[in-house]
Amino acid sequence: MPSLRMLVRTLTVAGLTAALIAPSTVARAEPSVAELTARIEKSSTELEQIVESYNKLNEEIKANKATAARLQAQIGPLEAQTAQSRAEVGTMAASAYKTGGLRTARALLEPGGPATLMDRLSTIDQLTRDRQERISGFTDNQRRLLDEKSRLDATLAREAAQARAMGNTRKKIERDLAKLYEMRRTAYGRETEAPPTRPDRSAEPAPTVPGNAGAAVRYAYGAIGKPYAWGADGPNGYDCSGLTSAAWRAAGKSLPHNTRMQWGKVAHIGRGDLRPGDLVFYSGLGHVALYVGGGKIIDAPSAGRNVLKRDMNIMSIQGYGRVR
Repeated sequence: MPSLRMLVRTLTVAGLTAALIAPSTVARAEPSVAELTARIEKSSTELEQIVESYNKLNEEIKANKATAARLQAQIGPLEAQTAQSRAEVGTMAASAYKTGGLRTARALLEPGGPATLMDRLSTIDQLTRDRQERISGFTDNQRRLLDEKSRLDATLAREAAQARAMGNTRKKIERDLAKLYEMRRTAYGRETEAPPTRPDRSAEPAPTVPGNAGAAVRYAYGAIGKPYAWGADGPNGYDCSGLTSAAWRAAGKSLPHNTRMQWGKVAHIGRGDLRPGDLVFYSGLGHVALYVGGGKIIDAPSAGRNVLKRDMNIMSIQGYGRVR
C-alpha cells in the first residue's frame, strides 16, 4: 500500500505542477462597440490636431514660396542696377587716371567697404556731385542686393525644413489612420461611412441667407455626404478647415487652410451674435465648423466619416468668428 500512496502523491504533485505552468486559457473579453467608439472618438480628435499641424505647415510653405518668388523678382533688377553702377564706377576711375587724377582713381579702386570708400571720396575735390551720387547709388545697390539675397536664402532654408517636417507628419498621419480604420472595421464592419443614397441636402435645401455668407452656406450644404479627407479642401472630400476654407472661397473670400490661422483672421464674436456663415471653433482650435443657423453646424467630422449637418454643441467650444 505504501507504493499506492506514493503513486497518488506523485500524480497529485504532477497535476498541480501542470496546472501552475500551463498557459491560461481564459479568453479576454473583446471590447464592446461602445468602448471601441470611445477609442475611435479619442483617436480621431488626436489625429485631427496632427492634420491641422500638417495644414499649417502647408500654408507656411505656400507663403514662403510666394516670398521667395517676390525676392527673386526683385533680385534680378538689382543685379542689373549693381552691374551698371559698377561699370560706371570703373569708367570714372579710368577717366580720373587719364586726366591726372591718380589719387582719385586709387580711392575708387582700392578695396574697402562702402563707408570707407565714401570717406575717401569726401576728401577728393576732383569729384563732382554727379560722380558722388553715382558712387552712392552703386554702394546702395550692392547693399540692397546682398540683403535681398540673404533674405531669399533664409526663406528657402525655412521652406526646406518645413517640407521635411511635412514628410514626417504625413507618415505619422498615415500610421494613425491605419490604426483608426482598423478600429472602425472592428466596431462597425467597415472603415468609412457609406455615402448616403439620399443626401440630406436633397431633403433639406439650404436656407436663404443674404450676401457672401449665403454663398458659403449653400456651398456647405452641397458638401453634405462627401467624405472626410485629410488635407483636402474639395471638391470630392474635405477636412474640417478645408471645408470652411472652400465654402468661403466660393463666396469670394480667402481663408487659410488651417483652423488656428482661420481663428487669427476672423473677427471674434459672441455666441449671441452668431449668424449663418460664421465659424465655430472647437477643442483648443483643433476643429472648426460652419454655422448654418438654428443652433446647427455643417462640418467634416473626422476620418472615416462624411460631411454632415448636426447640433453645434458637439464638444467644448473655443469661440466664434465672422469672416471679414
